[in-house]
Amino acid sequence: MREDIASIRKEYTQAELDEKSVLKNPFEQFEKWFQEALDSHIVEPTAMILSTVNPDGQPFQRTVLLKTFNKDGFVFYTNYESRKAGHLKNNPRVSLLFPWYSLERQVAITGKAEKISTKESLKYFLSRPQGSQLGAWVSNQSEIITSRNILETKLSQMKQKFKDGKIPLPDHWGGYRVIPDSIEFWQGRKSRLHDRIFFQKQTEDWDISRLSP
Repeated sequence: MREDIASIRKEYTQAELDEKSVLKNPFEQFEKWFQEALDSHIVEPTAMILSTVNPDGQPFQRTVLLKTFNKDGFVFYTNYESRKAGHLKNNPRVSLLFPWYSLERQVAITGKAEKISTKESLKYFLSRPQGSQLGAWVSNQSEIITSRNILETKLSQMKQKFKDGKIPLPDHWGGYRVIPDSIEFWQGRKSRLHDRIFFQKQTEDWDISRLSP
Protein backbone atom coordinates (compact mmCIF):
# COMPACT_ATOMS: atom_id res chain seq x y z
CA MET A 1 0.00 0.00 0.00
CA ARG A 2 1.27 3.48 -0.84
CA GLU A 3 1.28 5.59 2.29
CA ASP A 4 2.41 8.84 0.68
CA ILE A 5 -0.73 9.45 -1.40
CA ALA A 6 -2.31 11.52 1.36
CA SER A 7 0.59 13.97 1.16
CA ILE A 8 -0.13 14.90 -2.47
CA ARG A 9 -1.44 18.47 -2.50
CA LYS A 10 -1.98 21.33 -4.91
CA GLU A 11 -3.21 24.82 -4.18
CA TYR A 12 -5.87 26.13 -6.57
CA THR A 13 -5.18 29.76 -7.38
CA GLN A 14 -6.03 30.37 -11.04
CA ALA A 15 -9.42 32.05 -10.78
CA GLU A 16 -12.49 32.79 -8.70
CA LEU A 17 -16.25 32.72 -9.17
CA ASP A 18 -18.99 34.51 -7.27
CA GLU A 19 -22.64 35.42 -7.50
CA LYS A 20 -21.86 38.80 -9.03
CA SER A 21 -19.52 37.62 -11.78
CA VAL A 22 -21.41 34.49 -12.81
CA LEU A 23 -23.76 34.88 -15.76
CA LYS A 24 -27.40 34.59 -14.75
CA ASN A 25 -28.21 31.93 -17.33
CA PRO A 26 -26.35 28.65 -16.67
CA PHE A 27 -26.15 27.76 -20.37
CA GLU A 28 -24.44 31.08 -21.07
CA GLN A 29 -22.08 30.51 -18.16
CA PHE A 30 -21.33 27.00 -19.45
CA GLU A 31 -20.69 28.35 -22.93
CA LYS A 32 -18.24 30.89 -21.47
CA TRP A 33 -16.33 28.25 -19.53
CA PHE A 34 -16.48 25.78 -22.41
CA GLN A 35 -14.95 28.33 -24.79
CA GLU A 36 -12.20 29.01 -22.25
CA ALA A 37 -11.57 25.25 -22.05
CA LEU A 38 -11.26 25.12 -25.85
CA ASP A 39 -8.98 28.15 -25.93
CA SER A 40 -6.71 26.62 -23.28
CA HIS A 41 -6.12 23.54 -25.48
CA ILE A 42 -6.68 21.12 -22.61
CA VAL A 43 -6.93 17.43 -23.46
CA GLU A 44 -10.47 16.37 -24.48
CA PRO A 45 -12.43 19.47 -23.43
CA THR A 46 -15.66 17.80 -24.61
CA ALA A 47 -15.16 14.74 -22.40
CA MET A 48 -17.82 14.35 -19.72
CA ILE A 49 -18.44 11.60 -17.19
CA LEU A 50 -21.93 10.18 -17.55
CA SER A 51 -23.40 8.46 -14.48
CA THR A 52 -26.35 6.08 -14.69
CA VAL A 53 -27.92 3.59 -12.29
CA ASN A 54 -28.83 -0.01 -13.05
CA PRO A 55 -32.12 -1.63 -11.91
CA ASP A 56 -30.42 -2.84 -8.71
CA GLY A 57 -29.41 0.69 -7.77
CA GLN A 58 -25.74 0.22 -8.67
CA PRO A 59 -24.21 3.41 -10.15
CA PHE A 60 -21.98 3.21 -13.23
CA GLN A 61 -19.77 5.90 -14.76
CA ARG A 62 -18.12 6.22 -18.13
CA THR A 63 -16.68 9.01 -20.26
CA VAL A 64 -18.66 10.15 -23.27
CA LEU A 65 -18.15 13.13 -25.56
CA LEU A 66 -20.35 16.20 -25.72
CA LYS A 67 -21.36 16.79 -29.33
CA THR A 68 -23.64 19.80 -29.03
CA PHE A 69 -25.42 21.88 -26.42
CA ASN A 70 -27.95 24.68 -26.27
CA LYS A 71 -30.75 25.87 -24.00
CA ASP A 72 -32.49 22.52 -24.47
CA GLY A 73 -29.65 20.42 -23.08
CA PHE A 74 -26.43 18.50 -23.68
CA VAL A 75 -26.19 15.85 -26.42
CA PHE A 76 -24.06 12.70 -26.68
CA TYR A 77 -24.29 9.64 -28.96
CA THR A 78 -24.13 5.92 -28.23
CA ASN A 79 -25.41 2.47 -29.06
CA TYR A 80 -29.07 2.13 -28.04
CA GLU A 81 -28.41 -1.50 -27.05
CA SER A 82 -25.46 -0.68 -24.77
CA ARG A 83 -25.38 -1.04 -21.00
CA LYS A 84 -25.85 2.69 -20.49
CA ALA A 85 -28.88 2.68 -22.81
CA GLY A 86 -30.38 -0.18 -20.80
CA HIS A 87 -29.93 1.85 -17.64
CA LEU A 88 -31.52 4.90 -19.25
CA LYS A 89 -34.53 2.90 -20.40
CA ASN A 90 -35.14 1.84 -16.81
CA ASN A 91 -34.17 5.16 -15.19
CA PRO A 92 -33.51 8.25 -17.32
CA ARG A 93 -32.15 10.26 -14.39
CA VAL A 94 -28.43 10.94 -14.91
CA SER A 95 -25.55 13.17 -13.95
CA LEU A 96 -22.77 14.66 -16.08
CA LEU A 97 -19.39 15.91 -14.92
CA PHE A 98 -16.91 17.98 -16.93
CA PRO A 99 -13.54 17.56 -15.15
CA TRP A 100 -11.44 20.44 -16.44
CA TYR A 101 -8.57 19.74 -14.05
CA SER A 102 -5.92 21.98 -15.59
CA LEU A 103 -8.28 24.95 -15.27
CA GLU A 104 -9.09 23.98 -11.67
CA ARG A 105 -12.73 23.75 -12.67
CA GLN A 106 -15.55 21.30 -12.97
CA VAL A 107 -19.18 21.50 -14.02
CA ALA A 108 -21.68 19.03 -12.53
CA ILE A 109 -25.09 18.57 -14.13
CA THR A 110 -28.11 16.54 -13.06
CA GLY A 111 -31.14 15.91 -15.21
CA LYS A 112 -33.08 13.55 -17.44
CA ALA A 113 -31.83 11.89 -20.62
CA GLU A 114 -34.15 11.61 -23.61
CA LYS A 115 -33.53 10.17 -27.09
CA ILE A 116 -33.16 12.78 -29.78
CA SER A 117 -34.90 12.50 -33.15
CA THR A 118 -33.68 10.11 -35.84
CA LYS A 119 -33.26 13.12 -38.12
CA GLU A 120 -30.88 14.78 -35.66
CA SER A 121 -28.94 11.54 -35.15
CA LEU A 122 -28.65 11.03 -38.91
CA LYS A 123 -27.32 14.54 -39.46
CA TYR A 124 -24.53 13.94 -36.95
CA PHE A 125 -23.85 10.37 -38.16
CA LEU A 126 -23.26 11.58 -41.71
CA SER A 127 -20.72 14.12 -40.41
CA ARG A 128 -18.59 11.39 -38.79
CA PRO A 129 -15.45 9.92 -40.40
CA GLN A 130 -16.09 6.69 -42.29
CA GLY A 131 -14.19 4.69 -39.68
CA SER A 132 -16.47 5.94 -36.93
CA GLN A 133 -19.55 5.19 -39.04
CA LEU A 134 -18.34 1.64 -39.54
CA GLY A 135 -17.57 1.34 -35.84
CA ALA A 136 -21.22 1.97 -35.02
CA TRP A 137 -22.10 -1.10 -37.11
CA VAL A 138 -19.26 -3.27 -35.83
CA SER A 139 -19.59 -2.99 -32.06
CA ASN A 140 -22.39 -4.63 -30.10
CA GLN A 141 -21.46 -2.28 -27.30
CA SER A 142 -21.08 -3.76 -23.79
CA GLU A 143 -21.47 -7.37 -24.96
CA ILE A 144 -18.80 -9.88 -23.93
CA ILE A 145 -16.45 -10.95 -26.75
CA THR A 146 -13.73 -13.58 -26.71
CA SER A 147 -11.08 -11.60 -28.61
CA ARG A 148 -10.40 -8.45 -30.59
CA ASN A 149 -10.30 -10.59 -33.73
CA ILE A 150 -14.10 -10.65 -33.64
CA LEU A 151 -14.15 -6.88 -34.07
CA GLU A 152 -11.52 -6.93 -36.81
CA THR A 153 -13.40 -9.62 -38.73
CA LYS A 154 -16.71 -7.80 -38.46
CA LEU A 155 -15.04 -4.54 -39.54
CA SER A 156 -13.79 -6.23 -42.70
CA GLN A 157 -17.29 -7.56 -43.33
CA MET A 158 -18.84 -4.11 -42.93
CA LYS A 159 -16.27 -2.53 -45.24
CA GLN A 160 -17.18 -5.10 -47.87
CA LYS A 161 -20.91 -4.69 -47.29
CA PHE A 162 -20.88 -0.91 -47.74
CA LYS A 163 -18.06 -0.61 -50.29
CA ASP A 164 -20.35 0.62 -53.07
CA GLY A 165 -22.36 3.28 -51.27
CA LYS A 166 -22.92 5.48 -48.26
CA ILE A 167 -22.97 3.91 -44.82
CA PRO A 168 -26.52 4.13 -43.41
CA LEU A 169 -27.44 5.06 -39.87
CA PRO A 170 -27.86 1.88 -37.78
CA ASP A 171 -31.26 1.49 -36.13
CA HIS A 172 -29.46 0.78 -32.84
CA TRP A 173 -27.38 3.97 -32.79
CA GLY A 174 -28.25 7.58 -31.97
CA GLY A 175 -28.19 10.41 -29.51
CA TYR A 176 -29.50 11.38 -26.11
CA ARG A 177 -30.13 14.88 -24.82
CA VAL A 178 -29.61 15.49 -21.11
CA ILE A 179 -32.17 18.08 -20.01
CA PRO A 180 -30.75 19.62 -16.84
CA ASP A 181 -32.55 20.48 -13.65
CA SER A 182 -29.37 21.58 -11.88
CA ILE A 183 -25.96 22.84 -13.00
CA GLU A 184 -23.12 23.49 -10.57
CA PHE A 185 -19.98 25.44 -11.45
CA TRP A 186 -16.98 24.62 -9.26
CA GLN A 187 -13.86 26.76 -9.19
CA GLY A 188 -10.88 25.64 -7.13
CA ARG A 189 -9.63 28.15 -4.57
CA LYS A 190 -6.81 28.42 -2.06
CA SER A 191 -6.97 26.46 1.22
CA ARG A 192 -9.77 24.29 -0.20
CA LEU A 193 -12.27 27.15 0.17
CA HIS A 194 -13.60 26.50 -3.31
CA ASP A 195 -16.26 28.52 -5.11
CA ARG A 196 -19.45 26.57 -5.88
CA ILE A 197 -22.25 28.36 -7.71
CA PHE A 198 -25.38 26.22 -8.01
CA PHE A 199 -28.23 26.73 -10.50
CA GLN A 200 -31.54 24.97 -9.74
CA LYS A 201 -34.26 24.92 -12.40
CA GLN A 202 -37.54 26.50 -11.40
CA THR A 203 -40.69 26.61 -13.54
CA GLU A 204 -39.35 29.21 -15.93
CA ASP A 205 -36.14 30.59 -14.46
CA TRP A 206 -33.08 29.39 -12.56
CA ASP A 207 -32.44 29.91 -8.85
CA ILE A 208 -28.80 30.76 -8.07
CA SER A 209 -27.11 29.82 -4.79
CA ARG A 210 -23.61 29.61 -3.37
CA LEU A 211 -22.72 26.28 -1.77
CA SER A 212 -20.20 25.79 0.99
CA PRO A 213 -17.11 23.93 -0.19
